Amino acid sequence: MSPRKSDSRDRMILSAAALLREHGASATSIDRVLAHSGAPRGSVYHHFPGGRTQLIDEAVALAGDSIAGLIEAAMQADDPVEAVDAFFALWRDRLVESDFRAGCPIVAVAVETNDDAPQLALSAAAVFARWQGALGTLFVRHGLSEERSRRLGAFIIAAVEGAVIMCRAEQSTAPIEAAAAEIHDLLPHALRDRPGAAEPAPRP
Repeated sequence: MSPRKSDSRDRMILSAAALLREHGASATSIDRVLAHSGAPRGSVYHHFPGGRTQLIDEAVALAGDSIAGLIEAAMQADDPVEAVDAFFALWRDRLVESDFRAGCPIVAVAVETNDDAPQLALSAAAVFARWQGALGTLFVRHGLSEERSRRLGAFIIAAVEGAVIMCRAEQSTAPIEAAAAEIHDLLPHALRDRPGAAEPAPRP
């Protein structure tokens, strides 16, 4: 594949992910992706023989990988509470930078029925599982059981995603700041009995 064609394909996937974040899955049409990306119409079925479904599926995978990388980087912090604080801060910054227009592209796909493309829901579920797994790995590393770590990972992902939706509706960071503060206060209770535990620093 030539650099030009490869670039066209990448632009379309990036555009699809951006449109999912701002407009949702149903509004992410081939025409809209072409207009956003500037890619030639003839490239659609060359790069995406599965059409719109394949394009959205690849955009979900790209967005999932991007956030997973950021989570995994944050998870390297020695203090797990600090790591989770950084995860919430990441989403807060994205909301502010986009003027509350950009939500989570994975949620955009997950909340729609997608009866004609059930694999999209499966792809969204796989992304959430990966994020949850990254958080769970952090807690296991800090002495919690695998089961408790799995539940905490699910709880944090759910809290972040719910807060992002509320922030967009309210045009305010208050919901995600409230969720972040509450989890910052709750996590030490789950982690206090781990070997070598230290008292977390108070939240500013």
